[in-house]
Amino acid sequence: MGGSNVWDAEWEVNEEQARILIGRQFPQLSSKQVKRLGWGWDNTVFLIGDEYVFRFPRRRIAVGSIRMEGKLLPKLETYMTIPYPKPLFFGEASDEYPAPFLGYAYMPGDFPIGLTEERRALSAETLARFLRRLHEFPVQAALKCGVPQDHRNLTDIASRKVKMEDFLTKVVEHLSPEEFDVIEAYISSLQKDRVEAVNALLHGDLHFKNMLVNENGIVSGIIDWGDLSVGHPACDLSVAYSFLPPYARGVFFETYGGADEETKLLARLIAVYIPILILMQAIDDGNEAIAVEAKSNIMRALSD
Repeated sequence: MGGSNVWDAEWEVNEEQARILIGRQFPQLSSKQVKRLGWGWDNTVFLIGDEYVFRFPRRRIAVGSIRMEGKLLPKLETYMTIPYPKPLFFGEASDEYPAPFLGYAYMPGDFPIGLTEERRALSAETLARFLRRLHEFPVQAALKCGVPQDHRNLTDIASRKVKMEDFLTKVVEHLSPEEFDVIEAYISSLQKDRVEAVNALLHGDLHFKNMLVNENGIVSGIIDWGDLSVGHPACDLSVAYSFLPPYARGVFFETYGGADEETKLLARLIAVYIPILILMQAIDDGNEAIAVEAKSNIMRALSD
């Protein structure tokens, strides 16, 4: 699968380059150790000392997101009910590196990988309150900060269904026959082509790789806001299906303030769609732990 995947980097930044770039623009950090924490589709992430995290875009498409985060994330502070990384350092593009980059206070926590269903259920109200407040942020204020509006055409179920059928053929050998049958049956059961558009400010990429949990397994941080957008709240509400066990969804939606059947239909679809993409990347990276977690997210989303 190598070579031309959507997550392949256009620029790679290593630890030494990050140390030089950060030290030039922020001399007060130049004596601190730099350690690469990981990377996603759009950014490479470094830990600076034990206090800060810096994100460097890996692809041109991520540059606009970094700029937008720098403008909007500070404005979200009064809306946030879960800790999130507020930008503190605003790095500029230079001859050495062609993109802006951001630095934030380090947020402690672990990715929610391998949690029991009981532990997951403990975060139902926490996640619902967080999303209720985020989705109350004024859409016009977000658009003024350059947040894109429905750039992924979230409400178009028909085209997402076609893509999922294609993805399924790529991961088939990494699924058990039972897993494959359940996913295939779900995709073919999708009869609706589109849902009505609704606009809210979205995190836009709310899944286990962008969430942190504390030692009790309760969500303690939401990270990676590069997919901030205005669109259908179902995009974020998908976490009720991918992350929470079925018995915790009632209290989630009650705390959030309700959701109609169309919203729930779309939320479940995205809760399958995103982990399939994560599974594809995990297979490409040879990351077994992420692959196993992605599969469990898919199967949880398809459980009632």
